[in-house]
Amino acid sequence: MRLKEKQLEASVESLISRVAHVKNALHSFIYKLENEYERLTWPSVLDNFALLSGQLNTINKLLKNEKTPSFRNQVIIPLLLSPDRDEDLAKLTEQRVPVFSHEIVPDYLRTKPDPEVEEQEKQLSADAARIGPEVAQKQIQALNKLCSNLLEKLNNPRDDRDAESATMRQNKSSFNPADTNALVGAVAFGKGLSKCRPPGPVAPGHPGQGPMMSGGPTLQQVTIGGGGSQQAGMGGPVAPQQQGQPGKMPSSIKTNIKSASGSMHPYNR
Repeated sequence: MRLKEKQLEASVESLISRVAHVKNALHSFIYKLENEYERLTWPSVLDNFALLSGQLNTINKLLKNEKTPSFRNQVIIPLLLSPDRDEDLAKLTEQRVPVFSHEIVPDYLRTKPDPEVEEQEKQLSADAARIGPEVAQKQIQALNKLCSNLLEKLNNPRDDRDAESATMRQNKSSFNPADTNALVGAVAFGKGLSKCRPPGPVAPGHPGQGPMMSGGPTLQQVTIGGGGSQQAGMGGPVAPQQQGQPGKMPSSIKTNIKSASGSMHPYNR
């Protein structure tokens, strides 16, 4: 019995020492975050996290050691509860617990979570039990796949990611070739444009002609037959083309076409 008590005291002292090291490391790290954040670098932050992780692992190994007695079998019973301030307790806890009263004892000596937290844990356990094995396996596979893709992206060098992004930007087309060809054909050759005559009443004495613009010259319809006869839309006959003068157009038709083409130019509207 005496040997077990000595082992328990030695284990508690060792545990208190390890926890003090963790507390000092946390205090130093918090001080750096609050007062030296301008000079703090990311490698220094990682070093502090590594130090804390190593100290916590040491505590876990100490608790799992065979020579360490099981603290679960130990019971702490408060012998004296008082609403008055206890200076020794305040000094021992660094002014965190100045009073050992009925109000704070349930919180500091609690061996179970808060009732609200315990109820939430029960609800989560019930929700997990309702999920079938197949659905759970699918969710696990989807989560593993997502984590694997994320780890792969994080592990890839930054140069590879930049090169991949540059390649995607170069290969990505910023225009539609079909729309560009259609626009060029419409502007250069009039391809795809409507050939219908503009609406409007037909002027008397000018069959087949409608008003294009008010106050401006009108477009004359010219019919050039392949057999040797030409007629203008003004109603008057046009002299047949003479032999030996291929492609020669009468002066009246030239004048009408010239005036019509000038009125239909987009910059003259």
